[in-house]
Amino acid sequence: MIRVAGERVSALFALAESEARRRPTGLADRYVRLARKVGMRYNVRLLPEYRELYCRGCSAYWVEGRTVRTRLRSGHRVRTCLVCGRVRRASIASGSTAAPDLPTSADPPIAEAVSAAVELDSDEDEASGAGEEE
Repeated sequence: MIRVAGERVSALFALAESEARRRPTGLADRYVRLARKVGMRYNVRLLPEYRELYCRGCSAYWVEGRTVRTRLRSGHRVRTCLVCGRVRRASIASGSTAAPDLPTSADPPIAEAVSAAVELDSDEDEASGAGEEE
């Protein structure tokens, strides 16, 4: 029964996503409410990616700009439901939305490797260009 309930929750979230893309009706919210009810009934935890898709207060399926506002504030992501006004805060470092580390001038080994690769590419381009002229 638990496996079937998990599959039903996944299917309901897929339906909610497709319905939210097509038109702004309350049907996507209804699918989220049903998915939460199935999860509670059979004691099935929702996947982490599903937990980020809806408001825990009113079960509204979140569509950026239409039903949720997202702001980045001092290392946190603040999401405000535009239906009920509930606020959710999450650390950016712990989530998958963290920006990748980019090489800076303070990292000399990385900067040297990048400049060496660029020089190597330019040398190969010159060598291949000389062979085409002949």
